[in-house]
Order: sequence, then C-alpha cells, then structure tokens
Amino acid sequence: MSALKKLFKHTFIYGIATVLPRVLGLILTPLYIVKLAEADYGIYISLMVYLILGNVLLSYGMETAFFRFMNKTGEKTKVGATALTSVFFSSLLFLMISLLFKDQLAAWLDYKVEFIVYAILILFLDALVVIPFAWFRNSERPVKYSSIKILNVIINLSFNLFFFLLLPELIQGETNSFFNKISFENKVHYIFISNLIASLITFLLLVPLYFKIGFNFNKILWKQMIYYAFPVLIAGVAFSINEGIDKLLLRYLLPKETADVEVGIYGACYKLGVFMTLFITAFKLGVEPFFFSQADKKNAKSTYADITLYFSIFGALILLFVVVYIDLLKLLLIPEENYWKALWIVPVILMANLCLGIYHNLSVWYKITDQTKFGAYISVAGAVITLILNFLLIPVISYKGAAIATLMAYGSMMLLSYYFGQKRYPVPYNLKKIGGYLGTSALFSFLSFYVFDRNIVIGSGLLLVFLILIFISEKAMLKSILLKR
Repeated sequence: MSALKKLFKHTFIYGIATVLPRVLGLILTPLYIVKLAEADYGIYISLMVYLILGNVLLSYGMETAFFRFMNKTGEKTKVGATALTSVFFSSLLFLMISLLFKDQLAAWLDYKVEFIVYAILILFLDALVVIPFAWFRNSERPVKYSSIKILNVIINLSFNLFFFLLLPELIQGETNSFFNKISFENKVHYIFISNLIASLITFLLLVPLYFKIGFNFNKILWKQMIYYAFPVLIAGVAFSINEGIDKLLLRYLLPKETADVEVGIYGACYKLGVFMTLFITAFKLGVEPFFFSQADKKNAKSTYADITLYFSIFGALILLFVVVYIDLLKLLLIPEENYWKALWIVPVILMANLCLGIYHNLSVWYKITDQTKFGAYISVAGAVITLILNFLLIPVISYKGAAIATLMAYGSMMLLSYYFGQKRYPVPYNLKKIGGYLGTSALFSFLSFYVFDRNIVIGSGLLLVFLILIFISEKAMLKSILLKR
C-alpha cells in the first residue's frame, strides 16, 4: 500500500496544480458569460478547440516518450536533451511558417487575423514548456511543478479581471490615453491577450531548466523516441477530435446566424463537467509516471487493478454529486438564464468524461508494453464514432447530439481498451465492483435529473445512500488510505 500512498500524495499535489488554478479560472466563466454575447462566447469556445489540437501537434507525443525512455534507459541526460532540442526547434519552425501564412489561416478558419496570431504565439510558448514540465514530473518534484502552474493561472486570471472589470473604468474621453489604446470593442481579445501574457511569463520562469537539461541531439535515440511517440501523437489528435470537434461541427453544421450562439450555450453548460475533468486530469498527472515506475514490480498488475477500482469509486461519486446539486452549481458558473436550456447535456458529459478517465487507467497496458499503436487505433476508432454521430445527430437535435456522440465515443474507447488489454496484458480488474459502482451512480443520476426533475431533497437522499454503500463495501480500503500504518 506504500506505493499507492505515494501515488495519492503526488495526485493530491498535482491536484492542487490542477484544481486550484481551475477553480480560479472558473471565476472567469460567469465573467465571460455576463460580459460577452452568446455568439462571442461561442467564438472563444471554438477557438480553444484549435488550441487543444495545436498543443497535441506541437508536442507530438514527445512528453510520453520522455517518460518512457527516462525510465527505460540509463541515459537520462541524453534523453532529456534530445527531447528538449526536438520540441524547441520544431516549435520554432511552426512559429515562422504559421506567421507567414496567418492571413490565409484566418480566411480558411473564418476568424479575425488578430485571433489567429494570438493562437500561434500561445501555442508556440506552451510547446516550449512541455519538456521542462515533464522533467519536473519525472524528477518527482510536484511542488515546483504545481507552483508554476498555479502562478500561470493567477496571472491569467489577474489580467482577465483587469481587462474586463478595471480597464472600462480607466478609459478616458481622450483617445490618446494609454488605456484607450489597449481597449477593444470585441472583448474576446482580452481573453487571448491574458493567456498570452501568462504563457510568456511561465516560459521565462522555466528558461533555467533549458540550461539544466541542455541542448543535445542524438539522432539514433530521437528515431526510437519518435517511433514510440508517433502512435501517441495519432491518439492525441484523435482525442482532440473527440474532445472538441463537436464545438466546431456545431459552428459549421448549424445555420450561420445561430451557430455561434448554440456553440456558446453548449460550451457554457459543458463547463459543468469540469468537476469530473479536474479529477481526471489531476489523477492522470500523478498516475502516468507512477505506472511506468511500477512496471517492473512483482505486484504491478494488482496495483493497477486497485488504482482503477479506486478511481471508479471517486469518479462515480463525483458524477452523482454534480448531478444532484446542478441547480446550485449553475448559479455559480452560469449566472445567465439564457444558457440553462442546455443543462440536459450535463449528466451525459459527466458520464462521458468518467468513461474517458477509466480509459486512461486501462491504457496502462499498451504504454508499458511499448504497444502505443493500440492507443492510436482505439483513439482513432473513438474519433470516427465522434465524427459520424456528430454529422448524423447535430443537424437533427443540435447540441444534444454532440453530447450523445461524446458519450458513445468515450464509452467505446473504454471497452476497446479493456478488450485488447486483457488479451495482451491481463490485469485482474474487479469488474463486479467497478460495474456496480458505475451502474448505481448512473442509475441514481438518471433518477435524480430526468425522473425527479432535479429535486434536491430526493437527490441528496440518493447521494447519501450511495455514500453508505461505498463505506460499507470499502471500509478496509478507506482506512488503509486515510490512516498511517
């Protein structure tokens, strides 16, 4: 259990880096909803999808390859330097080419040129910190990692608050004042300028690691890392499609006069799934290096099975909690009533994200056995399902179709990973318990939201019953985690 305690400790620290900044960031959601029109908010949401895809392309699986080769080989200095050199120069090439063709990109994607430039610069700076942050994680320095991540979001938040709340008070009648010159009629500018400033400061803070890791390029090692990383890249691109293509397809499949509004409404309610996303992200940050470090241990498979069970329990609890108290949470995150008509999607998105989190746990088999091509196959299958269902359902039921497509894609990926994993690296997962917790949580969530129409008293009763079931069934596990032995 000591290995699991170490994992939970690191997950907690990484969780601070994920949850606290996101909690601060959540302040921005109601701010954007109040200060931006639904259509402008929709533009912001759809542009963020391109940033997600761009981050995947610019890191091209090198982060995962970095972890694998750091633990697989004894040449850690060479691995770190090769990865850093590769990502740095590929990012520089991207910057030059993208700025050269910025006008064409803007016309093709149907955005203002200024927004395209912001996106290019943000992507470039974020790519430059991928390997330094991976170095912190691999060196088991979660506090340092978390501190810089938290500072990034505090800076981002501070500038957003300045631009949206303070700047309007500082703007003067005369147009030559400094504050007038940095003001924009379209306030979406402020979101990306704030992001850009935060990314720049984060990079500057991590520059010393460039000297510590060093620039060096080993061609033979790089080819091995790229061979390992390429399927991870394909999986990442497919994941980006699963994660964000629904917002883009809503924008391009619905009538132009209403598309951005529908994207904004959908994106706002999608944000209520952030509580599951926070848990998954924090857990993934802690568990990925842990999976590799445990690969050669005698009881590795048993440890992986325990981790997946515990993840499923906590994830099922989060699902039910958010669904039960959704009418309270919406007042905090979505203060404008115009957006509430899309609340129907929230339980669906929460369940989809939970399936995705379980998939991340199940994916250990192809990462530690160097069969990352299966990650690509599974993610591509999910992307195909996402695309087909979105094209079929969005023209008929709009954002409800997008939510259903997301659930079907992530659910399929989870099942495919389990099927192939048990054939190539069988892990003794406790399917009876996992299925029981997920099924009970899904049933109670359905009853609370759709049958009892979000009645908070009945929902709280169902949540209490679920908590009692967990306590009775997992009493020994809870004591082993919470109490020091």
